[in-house]
Amino acid sequence: MTRIHGISIILMDRIETGVDGFGKTIFKEKPIKIQNVLVSPTSTDDVANQLNLTGKKIVYDLAIPKGDDHDWTNKEVQFFGKKWRTVGVPLEGIEDMIPLDWNKKVTVEYYG
Repeated sequence: MTRIHGISIILMDRIETGVDGFGKTIFKEKPIKIQNVLVSPTSTDDVANQLNLTGKKIVYDLAIPKGDDHDWTNKEVQFFGKKWRTVGVPLEGIEDMIPLDWNKKVTVEYYG
């Protein structure tokens, strides 16, 4: 019997690099490889609810491994050769109360 394991995805994080002549912050995108992320299609009920609430059509749910401390709110992620954008705030469970290796759930929409 095989263990459940996820795939590697790329999280695009924004790093502050300086300030322009008008006093606005300049950012640079930095790719961060995240290992062992589970990817599953979103249920049709969740798709309809999110579409009614925000106007965004979510496609996949991502299960993020325990111990991850990256910011997943409104970030670009890449997997399956495509670009996706996270929707909303990640749902997070208590690490010690969850028996498997994942404790965060993030939903994504197609970003293209």
